[in-house]
Amino acid sequence: MCNLYTVKSNLQDLADHFGVSTAPASNAGEEVYPGTPGMVMRERDGARILQSMTWGFPVRLKTMKPGSKPIPVNNIADLAKGFWVGLARKPEWRCIIPVTGFAEAEGAKGSKTRTWFNVKDQPIFGWGGLWRDSEEWGPVYSGAMTDCNEAVRPIHDRMPVLLLPHEYDQWLHGTFDDVMGFQKRCFPDAMIEMTRTSESWVKRKAAPSQGALI
Repeated sequence: MCNLYTVKSNLQDLADHFGVSTAPASNAGEEVYPGTPGMVMRERDGARILQSMTWGFPVRLKTMKPGSKPIPVNNIADLAKGFWVGLARKPEWRCIIPVTGFAEAEGAKGSKTRTWFNVKDQPIFGWGGLWRDSEEWGPVYSGAMTDCNEAVRPIHDRMPVLLLPHEYDQWLHGTFDDVMGFQKRCFPDAMIEMTRTSESWVKRKAAPSQGALI
């Protein structure tokens, strides 16, 4: 599952890429972790907007103690599951997450490093997602996952549902079968570039929240 991605692009470039008329202010960082702010593109009143939201739907598991803080469910395993299907069927709750690269952990426990993936010839690309308003964190979003292709398989068996610019409208306005089609397809191997690094998986002084997938 994906617990780290980057948006190394300024807001005006994001607005231009997604056809948003006005670039908003943002409190999102270049590196986005579960439970932290990230930029999302969605539609409001027929126009595309960019909006800062928290990455991950707040969920309290049955095994958690009363009063525990919710965990961010930042990845969507199956859009047809009961937790997600009501939102996925309604275009107003669909969104696209701007991404310039996503990372997976590689290596032995305690010494994992970051392996990065991007889409060839696409400085900015989209990740299909859902959003909603929450009582705990305000607007929140989560990204749909799919089975990996052969380019990602050496590192992980899952990957984000990646979208190219000509597919954005279909994700936002298409039928439920359309969005399920994106989740079930195999993204072309040749379009994925992988970069192994020596960067430690956990770099920040305060470790990022570990998100969940349902």
